[in-house]
Amino acid sequence: MAVPKFFEFFEEFLLAVQDGELHAARKVREKIAAGMRLSDADLAEMLPSGKQSTFDNRVNWAKTYLDKAGLIETPQRGKYRITEEGKKALASGEKIDLNYLEKIDKFKEFHDTAAAGTQPSGEEEREASPTEVLEAAFGQVNAALASQLMEEVMKLTPTEFEKLVVKLLLKMGYGDGSEESGKVTQQSNDGGIDGIIKEDQLGFSQIYIQAKQWAPDQTVGKPEIQKFVGALQGQQAQKGLFITTARFTAGALQYAGNLLGAKIVLVDGPALMRLMIKHNVGVSVEHIYEIKRLDSDFFTDEL
Repeated sequence: MAVPKFFEFFEEFLLAVQDGELHAARKVREKIAAGMRLSDADLAEMLPSGKQSTFDNRVNWAKTYLDKAGLIETPQRGKYRITEEGKKALASGEKIDLNYLEKIDKFKEFHDTAAAGTQPSGEEEREASPTEVLEAAFGQVNAALASQLMEEVMKLTPTEFEKLVVKLLLKMGYGDGSEESGKVTQQSNDGGIDGIIKEDQLGFSQIYIQAKQWAPDQTVGKPEIQKFVGALQGQQAQKGLFITTARFTAGALQYAGNLLGAKIVLVDGPALMRLMIKHNVGVSVEHIYEIKRLDSDFFTDEL
């Protein structure tokens, strides 16, 4: 048989973790393969890129969708557990497919956000060029990845989050390339500064960091930025980076943009995820596709 579509794995995934215990990813895949009676040939089938098996790819997407719907959870890295909502879904006797998930507000919000501005539908989908379809799919993949990445970042301890921020800045090219170019300050005596990094390779100036690991639906207001400005003044510093997993209020953005004598850059949760993806922090490259076009000049010039 052909490898099922990713949404056809939903119910079998829930059955594989229905006992409420934690299950490692590998064990879940084994249970799914056995439950759906997939052959060795099915499991060996590869995506066109040849980088990943079709089975692994589709099970991973099934996991992402179930997680976003709140039917499973990942309390530990690489380990899954069914939730009470997942148990209710199995007990309902309904077919657990995309239509079922779309009835769940939590999933619908995620799905609508991931597809916003990227996914053509109806007549638009039929009229979209192959390039437009590919770009729409790329946008959806990155939106889902950003959501997964945020979940993992929120599982870090505050100190681990601060170290992550410093590591990201080093990957972005700040400092001289060495680990010593950036550091996390001691929590007991940080004076409102969570980290310090050299701005350039010679270390002519330093950037002072405030890192707030707040819930993504929270907001950082003007008072927090004012405190950070005070901390910068205490260090006689001119440049600061306030980075958070939450979002900034309009007042915070306006205040930071109108400062005199100091420069503060604000990075919110969505921007942090984009930077991590761009600079391969916490993610790895799975596929690279090259899109080529006809070189008309080659055929008009003299050969």
